[in-house]
Amino acid sequence: MCGRYSFAGSKDKVERQLGIKLEADPSANYNIAPTQQSYVITDDQPEVLQQFRWGLIPYWAQNAKASKNLINARAEGIASKPSFRIPVRKRRCLVVADGFYEWRKTGRGMASTPYRIVMHDGALLLFAGLWDVWQNEEGEDVHSFAIITTRPNAEMTAVHNRMPVVLPNRELQSRWLKEKDLLEAIRLLKPLDDDMLKIFPVSTEVNSVQTNTPELYDAVELPPTLF
Repeated sequence: MCGRYSFAGSKDKVERQLGIKLEADPSANYNIAPTQQSYVITDDQPEVLQQFRWGLIPYWAQNAKASKNLINARAEGIASKPSFRIPVRKRRCLVVADGFYEWRKTGRGMASTPYRIVMHDGALLLFAGLWDVWQNEEGEDVHSFAIITTRPNAEMTAVHNRMPVVLPNRELQSRWLKEKDLLEAIRLLKPLDDDMLKIFPVSTEVNSVQTNTPELYDAVELPPTLF
């Protein structure tokens, strides 16, 4: 699963890596949580950086509560799941991040330790995602998205049994947005190659969604274990 991530990329970095033009630096968020607005690139506007709500609300949902359980979409069986079968065919997106967080239990009865996961070369991460449009009671369109997850690669195995689908280059990113053949698109939903990630423990301050500072990016030393 992916339940928290971050994005604090500069205008220059976004333009250089993604090939899209921005008027100003994107808003930084060091601790993005479900229901918050965050940046995506959609298949219908691939040259534009947009902000959607994290937690997919299917167009047919009766209310926004559906999004609580739809922050992630498992790649396995995605084409047949009621909430995802139309978006995976017609509404794909890239979720823009510079890292994500995952929690690992370090011992029986002990609190989980948060880890930060980034690309070894410092590049932005582009997660495969799905989006939809739902209309609220006031008749307003609410654009929302989910991050697609898959089994872990070698580095992630020690931390968690799931990870976001990371598309590491423009070719794969473009194929995810544009591929018309559903089976070919689904074949892209696989773990990132090994040895591309850097993983390190960070402060437990990240546990609170109220904490949103650059210091969350800093590595910390874990206390020694007794056994």
